[in-house]
Amino acid sequence: MFLIDYHTHSELSPDADFPLAEMAAAGAAAGLREMCITDHYDRIQGHGGLAGDYDWGPALAQYQAVQKGLPDGFTLRLGIEYGSAPFDPDYARSMLALPELDFVIGSLHNRSPQLGGEDFYYGGYEDEAECYAALDDYFTSMERLVELPECYDVLGHIIYPLRYMPEGIRLDRYHERIDAILRRVVEVGRGIELNTYCGRTIEPWRWVLERYRAHGGELMTLGSDAHFPQRVGLGLEAGARLLLETGFRYVTTYEKHRPTMHPIEDGR
Repeated sequence: MFLIDYHTHSELSPDADFPLAEMAAAGAAAGLREMCITDHYDRIQGHGGLAGDYDWGPALAQYQAVQKGLPDGFTLRLGIEYGSAPFDPDYARSMLALPELDFVIGSLHNRSPQLGGEDFYYGGYEDEAECYAALDDYFTSMERLVELPECYDVLGHIIYPLRYMPEGIRLDRYHERIDAILRRVVEVGRGIELNTYCGRTIEPWRWVLERYRAHGGELMTLGSDAHFPQRVGLGLEAGARLLLETGFRYVTTYEKHRPTMHPIEDGR
């Protein structure tokens, strides 16, 4: 299989502690063909309010330093997971204009500013009403995000808030809205990721993948969302099998935002 991990985090993410050199070494050891470092920048802070400006200097420095020691047959790309673009699109456009940048995951981790801007991670989710109110807000923001194709190459972890909610919470009532979001992603020439959440989330993606494929979607990345070296690559083989089961034959890599499609089953 042609395995890629296009969602990983180094110590430059506020919730990770390991240098890029260790993350990249773990990717190579896991047999990945390509990996992209996608450290966090969320325009909305964890508990609300605008974050400070982003400094690309450290990201470029560590990326360039690690490039020199990569093993043959393993490629490392420079990406970012950009959160909350709909709430300050002008800043997103200016920040993402970095010429060295290969890839952008467009994510939403936070409630809208109108609802306080707090990360969904901090929700109590003690009853269904609270869960569905959060999901209503989340998909409203996503409907805005997909209209900003200059701010993402792939749409990040579409089912993200479910990570923190009781197992009984389902997305059935949002199928029509998600379907429209996926259709729009295809129309504007962008893609989506299958985020395995380090191997913990595979099967819940099936309906999303089927609907994206039904709309003609082809641009797919796989990502573990690893924040530790030992989690790089977790769930990718299972994710690749699910892609095959849902009609996909290729995974996509990016160089300077230009997609290249690779057969999942490549004989290796």
